[in-house]
Amino acid sequence: MLESRLYRRAALWPPREPLRPTSPNAVNFDDYCLQKAAPPGSSTYYALRQARAARQPLLTALFALRRELEETAKETSDPTVGRTKLAWWQKELAALAAGNPAHPVTQALAEHLDDANAVYPDLQALLAGFEMDFEQARYLDLPNLRRYIEGVGGTFASLVAQLSARTQEDRQDAARWAAPLGNALMLAQFVPEIGNDARHGRIYVPIDELQRYNVTAADLINRRYSAAFTELMQFQTSRAREAVHAALDAIPAPARRDQRTLRALAALELALLDEVEREGYQVLHQQIVLTPVRKLWIAWRAARRN
Repeated sequence: MLESRLYRRAALWPPREPLRPTSPNAVNFDDYCLQKAAPPGSSTYYALRQARAARQPLLTALFALRRELEETAKETSDPTVGRTKLAWWQKELAALAAGNPAHPVTQALAEHLDDANAVYPDLQALLAGFEMDFEQARYLDLPNLRRYIEGVGGTFASLVAQLSARTQEDRQDAARWAAPLGNALMLAQFVPEIGNDARHGRIYVPIDELQRYNVTAADLINRRYSAAFTELMQFQTSRAREAVHAALDAIPAPARRDQRTLRALAALELALLDEVEREGYQVLHQQIVLTPVRKLWIAWRAARRN
């Protein structure tokens, strides 16, 4: 009951206009992007609310594109069908660069981007990262996994950072610090999703690390907990946490104000790691999440921290 009351109050606080389309002719595709990427109560919703109002529709469209690609890669069981869908997205991104997109997400990007051609190479790199999900489902070691992490995580964070920056100098500097933060966020996201990913046939824990802790892929797929699994998860959680903190510390002081969305996402991932730890790493049979009111508070506080 208390949390219910808090949540109703939270909907009115902080006193900022909600994410919404910026013009009447943008209603359809902006609303589509909101529902795809940032439904109310989601971590993305609260992280995007921390961005400058003028940048929120663009960033929402970018997160919606990532969600479209992620759904294609992770929720398509037939690799042939998945590759066909990603090939369609490849053509759609080319259409975006050419100025004639057809999908609501790319239409939103075209509406809000100053120069679609400028980000086209990064959008291609993001799609290529998700294509790796149809090439391999397990990775021998961390360097092998890092190719996937950099494509899906580092590239995306760099895009968010560049599109959040106010000046050309800040946009150029973002490439230096944003990719490591995106990579760290991917490491953090793997931890609570390890059971769900395994059930979908994908394991993002390197094989050599499974062997080091005497945990098998079958243990993950069949939801078998053990002392060895706990030790493995302690290692994964500690590495992810350290990587996120190091990447946050690397954000230049002048850029911190404009990078509130990424900073909020990082704080939310760190809080979720803490929650997984408190729950004894019971992530194989359930999904551990934060409540909406906690997400709101964590995101708001992180975005305003110096």
